Amino acid sequence: MSHPTTVITCHANADFDALAAMIAVSKLYPGAALVFPGTQESSLKDYFIQSAMYLFNFTTLKDIDPALVRMLVVVDTRQRSRLAHVEPLFAVPGLEIHIYDHHPPDDDGLRGVVDVYLPWGATTSIIVDMLKAKGLTVDADEATILGLGIFEDTGGFTFKSTTEHDFEAAAWLRTMGMDLDVIRDIMSRELSTEQVAILSELIESAATHTINGVDIVLTEVSLESYVGDFALLTHKLMDMENIRVLFAIGRMGDRIQLVARSKAPEVDVGFVCASFGGGGHAYAASASIKDRTISQVRDELFALLYSHINPQLVVRDFMSAPVVRIEAAQTVAQAAEVMTRYGLKALPVVEFGDQVCGIIEGSLAEKAVGHGLGSERVTEYMLEDFQAVSEDQDLYQVMEIILGRRQRLVPVLRDHAMVGVITRTDLINLMVQEPARIPESLLSDKRQEKSIRHVLSERLPRATVALLQLAGQTAQDMGVEVYAVGGFVRDMLLGIPNDDIDLVVEGDGVAFAHALGERLQARVRPHLKFRTAVLILPSGQKIDVATARLEYYEYPAALPIVELSSLKMDLYRRDFSINTLAVHLCPPTFGRLVDFFGGQQDIKDGIIRVLHSLSFVEDPTRIIRAIRFEQRFQFKIGSQTERLIKNAVRLNIFQRLSGARIRHELRLLAEDSAPVDALVRMRDLGLLQEISPLLHFPQTKEALLEEIEKVITWYKLLFRREAPDIWIVYFLGLVSGFDAHQVLALTARLQFPPRRVELVESTRRQLRFTAMQLAQWARDRGRPADLYEILSPLSLEGLLYTMARQRKEELRKAVSQYLTHLQDVQVAVSGRDIAALGLPPGPHYSTILRAVKRAVLNAEVATREEQLALAQRLANSLAGEARDAAALS
Repeated sequence: MSHPTTVITCHANADFDALAAMIAVSKLYPGAALVFPGTQESSLKDYFIQSAMYLFNFTTLKDIDPALVRMLVVVDTRQRSRLAHVEPLFAVPGLEIHIYDHHPPDDDGLRGVVDVYLPWGATTSIIVDMLKAKGLTVDADEATILGLGIFEDTGGFTFKSTTEHDFEAAAWLRTMGMDLDVIRDIMSRELSTEQVAILSELIESAATHTINGVDIVLTEVSLESYVGDFALLTHKLMDMENIRVLFAIGRMGDRIQLVARSKAPEVDVGFVCASFGGGGHAYAASASIKDRTISQVRDELFALLYSHINPQLVVRDFMSAPVVRIEAAQTVAQAAEVMTRYGLKALPVVEFGDQVCGIIEGSLAEKAVGHGLGSERVTEYMLEDFQAVSEDQDLYQVMEIILGRRQRLVPVLRDHAMVGVITRTDLINLMVQEPARIPESLLSDKRQEKSIRHVLSERLPRATVALLQLAGQTAQDMGVEVYAVGGFVRDMLLGIPNDDIDLVVEGDGVAFAHALGERLQARVRPHLKFRTAVLILPSGQKIDVATARLEYYEYPAALPIVELSSLKMDLYRRDFSINTLAVHLCPPTFGRLVDFFGGQQDIKDGIIRVLHSLSFVEDPTRIIRAIRFEQRFQFKIGSQTERLIKNAVRLNIFQRLSGARIRHELRLLAEDSAPVDALVRMRDLGLLQEISPLLHFPQTKEALLEEIEKVITWYKLLFRREAPDIWIVYFLGLVSGFDAHQVLALTARLQFPPRRVELVESTRRQLRFTAMQLAQWARDRGRPADLYEILSPLSLEGLLYTMARQRKEELRKAVSQYLTHLQDVQVAVSGRDIAALGLPPGPHYSTILRAVKRAVLNAEVATREEQLALAQRLANSLAGEARDAAALS
């Protein structure tokens, strides 16, 4: 461990200017240790490793005893948040801080005993000027590194932030031997293939937003891991497209990189990036952001830009007052009547006077009344997870809530009491008067789209990508739009294999299916009533094709009635936000993700969120699906969605649902990845009891269900041809301990088909004797043939259930032996072989075959010859017995 008294450092994610400034300032602090925080720029990293490490006294903080450090020299930043790599030094008593920076000071920045700030193009230029004044010199290698810092931060002396002092500093470095060939090679290097692809994606996703007359370009890219020189790509994009203000957002691994450039005096990108914990100056800045998603960064960026460029708009000037409201104790029907009377689309719900507890929307209230739920309290269907603002907040916050979050009404609070509201209508009026004030990114009817073409190519088999491209070309040839939708898109984003492709066509889905089927040489099964079709490929793979449609329900738990509609309405009819994602397939926009309802964010956050408050009332089976998805993906049902589930249970909605539909959902649940956890969740929510009181199971039965899950998982790993009805195995567990009448009542409630009722009943009858026989077999140390005869009458479902029920390992192994070996044993002799032995036909044939099989099972005979010999002996014995019997008679 070294013992320097002075440490020199710069900001995290350092650029050439930061590195060069560290090296330059070390001339002013001989013997100081240089602690370099690392960099995100690959070229700088390579250059630093190859050259600087060998030329200068670089080290890491772990090799320094902080207690011995007396002075910290910081260059190219004054923000403590960007100095996490030397954070322990700030705890050293009496630490003296010196700062050299070309970024303007701010209220939250560090202050130093020595604090040098000059608004020059590069920090290195400031320190070079000080070296000149003190008569110090640098060698050629040092001059080249320092020159790199100045060239980079001034854009080769083209940025508006460049001053005459930067030229003078570079001129002096040239006299010191600065190698321009090295600088040119590094600064103008060719892009890699990967960087060209990313630059292409940045160009494709670039969108211009006009804020108070200033054109601002925003571009985004999402990458699985870090790619070097993101700032370089941003700079090239700005030059290629002649952009005045550019913000590039890149998700790279576990963080977001924000790079900003500005040629407009109205936009200080240094101020904006500083708000994200980054830094820079008015013309060039960056930030590295953790714990936020791209959409969150984008929304916050627009909020900053809007308030930065238009700070004068406040809520107080635009809110509506006094406020029409509904009391929490009033009913949905009363809320609908109030909204009809005043022509309102939403009402705040209040309690205790002016305390807002929720928002009820007019369309939802009308639908609830139509479903016969008008007498329910508004609190059952109001939006609980809403956002409010204070009267002195910037209006942009309201825009983000109403347009970005699609909250129709925003309560305005003063000391927690509601004093006004701002509605969607208020914003529309503002848009009509001053449309430039509304950021384009927040317009609610605009699809949230971005390219995920690289995700398709990385996560899908080539054959699947080719199939999707063919579907897109077919649609384009027909003049319609086609999208991949639903679970296929969801699982692709989660990295889960899924070859169940669902396509939605904005046009005639059945006609499209026939056209695509012809190109794929696939069979087409159309369903004209629902305007859907299924394509069956030669490989056996199926592709579902649907016409974009809107479903509505005549009464709770009814089957849907179908109407033609747009993609947005088709997606809106789906169950959860994570299943509403769609991907363009037509060639011009192939691979663009469409996200109307925030599904991608919910996937990232691990949230199961229903799309509207009456969703479970209209289709209660969605509750079971919500639980199934929650357990499969290890997500969490959102608080508002869970409240709606509990409300649906309280309303006895499942009593209106057919047993067959419930049984279908329970079967899917049993076949999913975490059935027991899902059943427990259903029980804890009161859902099983609501379906039938007989389905409620105590914690003591959980252990049996968990054993069933383990046994089924084990059996699946055998990859045997015969597959069990997994739901029946779990059902046997659920009804363990029931009498016959209870089982019949439950199978009737769930509308079991007669054959399944018979399977359950016969299996339960056999299980009683099987349990006793197995126990006796174990006590008698029975042979394999005896075990075979005990277990062979059972169905596969009964065998798996029997194995799960066994507490003794010896008996579990016995059932396992039967399933993996004994049931497959075949004898090599047949009735024809016995006839050839000269024995006349009769019941003794089966006696001989059974005896031979027992001998094979007990490993007493093996080959065909041995089995034939045994059959011969048995035949001779039986023939002798027959002769003796004849003689006696």
